[in-house]
Amino acid sequence: MEEHNPAFEKIPLSVTNPFSENLRRLAAIFPSIVKDGQVDFDALKEELGEFEEIGKEHYELSWAGKQEAKRTAGEPVIGRTLKYVPEESKDPASTENLYIEGDNLEVLKLLQNAYIGKIKMIYIDPPYNTGNDFVYNDHFAVTAEENAKAEGDVSSEGERYAVNPKTSGKYHANWLSMMYPRLRLAKNLLRDDGVIFISIDDNEVGNLREICDEIFGGDNFVSEIVVINNIAGRSDSKHIAKAHEYALLYQKSDAFISYGLPLSEEQRLDFKYIDEKGNRYQLSGLRKRGANSLRTDRPNMWYPVYYNQTLNQISVETMTSDDWVTIYPKLSGGQDGCWRWGKDTLKNNLEWVEVKLVQGRDEYDLFEKIPLEKNGVKRTTKFKSYVLDSKFTTDRATSEYKKIMEEKSFTSPKSPYLIMDLCRIVSDVTDDIILDFFSGSATTAHAVMQLNAEDGGNRKFIMVQLPEECPPDSESCKAGYKTICDIGKERIRRAGEKIQKEHPDAKIDTGFNVFRLADTNIRWIAAETGQVSLEDAIITSGKDLRDFMPGYTDKDVVYEILLRQYDIPLTAKIEFLNEIGKRTYSVANTLIVCLEENITNEIIERIANIEPVPHKIIFRDSAFGDDISLKENTMMRLDALMQKHSSGGKTPYRVEFL
Repeated sequence: MEEHNPAFEKIPLSVTNPFSENLRRLAAIFPSIVKDGQVDFDALKEELGEFEEIGKEHYELSWAGKQEAKRTAGEPVIGRTLKYVPEESKDPASTENLYIEGDNLEVLKLLQNAYIGKIKMIYIDPPYNTGNDFVYNDHFAVTAEENAKAEGDVSSEGERYAVNPKTSGKYHANWLSMMYPRLRLAKNLLRDDGVIFISIDDNEVGNLREICDEIFGGDNFVSEIVVINNIAGRSDSKHIAKAHEYALLYQKSDAFISYGLPLSEEQRLDFKYIDEKGNRYQLSGLRKRGANSLRTDRPNMWYPVYYNQTLNQISVETMTSDDWVTIYPKLSGGQDGCWRWGKDTLKNNLEWVEVKLVQGRDEYDLFEKIPLEKNGVKRTTKFKSYVLDSKFTTDRATSEYKKIMEEKSFTSPKSPYLIMDLCRIVSDVTDDIILDFFSGSATTAHAVMQLNAEDGGNRKFIMVQLPEECPPDSESCKAGYKTICDIGKERIRRAGEKIQKEHPDAKIDTGFNVFRLADTNIRWIAAETGQVSLEDAIITSGKDLRDFMPGYTDKDVVYEILLRQYDIPLTAKIEFLNEIGKRTYSVANTLIVCLEENITNEIIERIANIEPVPHKIIFRDSAFGDDISLKENTMMRLDALMQKHSSGGKTPYRVEFL
């Protein structure tokens, strides 16, 4: 029968199964541990050097619902897709940015194939669990008895999100169960040199550190950045006027490389010296100061340096002439000290050394010349573990938001300046992708566009936001916004126009393609069984009835197929191949989706002639009817033509059927 023919592969029903992907990765690292598709855990322990039984008790954060949260992270998405919304998009033909409306748990799963290992930076500002925040209800189902024992009342069934009051016995558990699977999925999307920033406050910062240590690994914790967002402190805080929140930073691996921030105007003033070429520089003493600065601490770093004032020359070689002055690293108290550089280092960097007469002491000292710019690279400064600047405060963030949106339609937006600086320290000016799956008012998109305008970068953004309804009496609703997504999209439009106007010569991608989480366009079950309901049969007829849902478009189907491919982004170019047929499409010059109702020899001939040769070709099963021999003969003809028209011998390609 057809379904048993290995040559006729079907497009998978689910977009991805993270558990299967994890098994594949394990097998690649430790081939001996996967036996008959199952993990031999004893063999895995041996591969890890553990040859004795490990006790069941070990250190970890646990809560009621954790196991279900883990299972939820690995469950495939079935019957859901991302539907393209062209009327909401801006510059759809040229943009590489995305705005996705929908529950971020499902969206993250749908993005796994296309963006696995592709994201450079993730920034999220999730609910802080203050007692008034919405927490997504993912139906983490421990039994009623387990809930009663462990946590208390159960949330209402059927809600996508609900208020999580502090009076709830599941106050922390609900929040942890929401965050855990999302962070697990987010990690998969990061590049090896990628990072994640998570804004959070005191309510959950401790628990967040615990689950991030578990998911990303404690060794990959980089910093807990303190962000002063209310310099005066909140007067309504009990006991202590809270003035800060946090931004946790985790790296995916040691491949992460950080970049510095541009110097402030105040820091630039320190470069007060100018050399003969007009280059600005500052001086830093080469004599070691502070701890371990005595000769006895570092004997090898105590040595004489010789200086000829007339020639303005420095040497580490012994000079006995009276024209040369001998300089030793002396401490201000007269004791023998040591240099910061070894003799060889100093010898190889004499052009960056300057000698000055020490004020108040009749003796010379050595200084390192630190240029403001070296080899075309401007000096930067390290990002600090605390952020104190009025531009990072909530008041300034609200002010910047109102400059764009005019009305106060969003409460407590994040500062775009904060996110710009976070981007600066992890992303250079290449094509890095920045993801925010708690997008809110789309501050991250605003920050990415602004930064690109300032440094000439070409970063792309992906925003994901649940379309939460704006309360009827809110400023947002009065301003005409039905959902938070409406606010975010409008902010991107207005911010993009403002940024482009302020930087008319800059090439900035201020567009975005909008996708919306939706039910499938494809009758996956019907396509496999050949069955349709009587109700549908009355409405329509033909092969499209068997294969697709009412209201679909060909482009909807192409995007749904695209989500099941690896390494093809949602922004990939989709071209209509009218020279082949009425319903055949090319995606990123690598995937051919043929939705023709009947496959003819002419169509096969034209597909075989496509250059460059596609990696995969997809046909509809229904295009061959019930004639299995027609299908087999057609595929044999396609293969013969593909090899005939390809240069350099057999060309690898795959065929799948819908």
